[in-house]
Amino acid sequence: MRWRGVPLDVLLAGSGVALDLLTTAQAGDTKYLPAAMNVPMALLAGLPMGLVRRWPVAVTLYLAAFLVVTDQLGSFTSNTLQILICVALGVAGHGSGLRATVAAMAATFAATAVNIADPGVTLNANTWMYAGLLAVFPAVLGSYLRSSAGPLEERDVTPDALLAAGGVAITVLGTWTSWHSGTQPVWVVGLLAVVGGLSLGIARRMPGLVFLLQGVLLVCADIYLNDAVNTCVILTLIAIGVFAMRVDSWPWTVAAYATGSLLTAIAIVGDDTDVTLFRIGVLMTLVATPIAIGRYLGMRQAATAAARQGAEESARAALAQVRADQLAERERIARDVHDIVAHHVGAMVLRASAARYTAPDGPVADALTDIRETGHQVLQDLRDLLDLLRDPDRQPDLLANPADVVRESAERMAAAGLVVDLDLDPATDHAPLIARASAARIVQEGLTNVLKHAGPGTWVSVVVARAEEGLSVEIRNGRPPALIERLPSSGRGLAGMRERVRALGGTLSAGPDGEGGWRLAASLPARSAA
Repeated sequence: MRWRGVPLDVLLAGSGVALDLLTTAQAGDTKYLPAAMNVPMALLAGLPMGLVRRWPVAVTLYLAAFLVVTDQLGSFTSNTLQILICVALGVAGHGSGLRATVAAMAATFAATAVNIADPGVTLNANTWMYAGLLAVFPAVLGSYLRSSAGPLEERDVTPDALLAAGGVAITVLGTWTSWHSGTQPVWVVGLLAVVGGLSLGIARRMPGLVFLLQGVLLVCADIYLNDAVNTCVILTLIAIGVFAMRVDSWPWTVAAYATGSLLTAIAIVGDDTDVTLFRIGVLMTLVATPIAIGRYLGMRQAATAAARQGAEESARAALAQVRADQLAERERIARDVHDIVAHHVGAMVLRASAARYTAPDGPVADALTDIRETGHQVLQDLRDLLDLLRDPDRQPDLLANPADVVRESAERMAAAGLVVDLDLDPATDHAPLIARASAARIVQEGLTNVLKHAGPGTWVSVVVARAEEGLSVEIRNGRPPALIERLPSSGRGLAGMRERVRALGGTLSAGPDGEGGWRLAASLPARSAA
């Protein structure tokens, strides 16, 4: 048992001891025990309740045996034990198996019968019924709480409000004229009538508890206020119907039917009532009708929930199929792009390699070597992108540190003829990886655009710094030194950078700097936007 349950165990043990001390506070000496033994007896009776959640059957058997002992000793602690044994038996019914619970019920029944069988008391049918109910009811209640109705998924409280309002209207309008005719005070009868009606408002969420409450009110009305019996019967039948609708268990439904028939018979059948088969059939039909309606509504709700769940599963399956089709199409497109680009880049790399071996050392040879290495890197990047498209859930492997990618891009563009001034803040290493990788790609694309549109010999400044909310990237180039023939461009590089920055929740701006050059600035937050 987890340690977080220890305070509850201590509370149960302390409550058991305190209950016995309150029960025996005015008790004096008995034939076998002096008054000084009240405290030790309270400890023996109450402390085992701290173990009732761990070993409920064992505690019930102990309390049953101790009840017999205290009854023989004439101790007032037997009254406390009769209460505590019901609590322990309910816990046993909630958490123990059938055989263990039956054993605890038998021990409780025997101990209760011994406790009732005082000298001079005749054991009649009512006595045996009391002992049996005292042993059966707590176990049944505990078992019901273990396997009762599931949580109510519907959040609309309109049916609950209607049940509560209807219940109050039935009880008040049906009984208010007889509130003065009973032996109890008027406010007590009125309060019970209102509580009994309002309890229907929670019947859908706690059907067993409300059914039990209505049964108790029906029995009390039969004893103390006969004019309210018919109204209580109506409320009990409504509670039975709600119970049958919410509890999807035929054994519990049969038990509710038997209990409802017994309660209705107790309330309707009097001493001078002529019991016939026809009247028995009418009574059983009267109780079966709300159960049948409740079971029908419960099955309708279950069918609707099953249909809704099936529709949701179908929608999820359709969505998964669409996603699978999209992934397959993406993979096909990626494979085609890979084949086309890899073919041309591979041919370019082979030609550059062949030319490199025939060309003398010098700028031409260095340019051919750079073309060959760049082509190899492009082919590797294409393979990585193709693998990522085939499995979008996997994390892509970074071949290099983003800072190294920035330096390598600056060196390559410098070798191609640009005058690159790189300012890479070392604090950027502490930024999130996704932000650093995006900054590296922006630097690559920005320098490529400068080379395409401004040409070799152009001065360009690259600043990658740590900002308060992430990273800032600025690429600024000066005026082109001369008119050049611009390289072909698709015009999608800037759009791709905007999409990358927008995906991270950042901003990007690009345009002339007013001095004949061009300025590209991007702000990448530390955390991507939802």
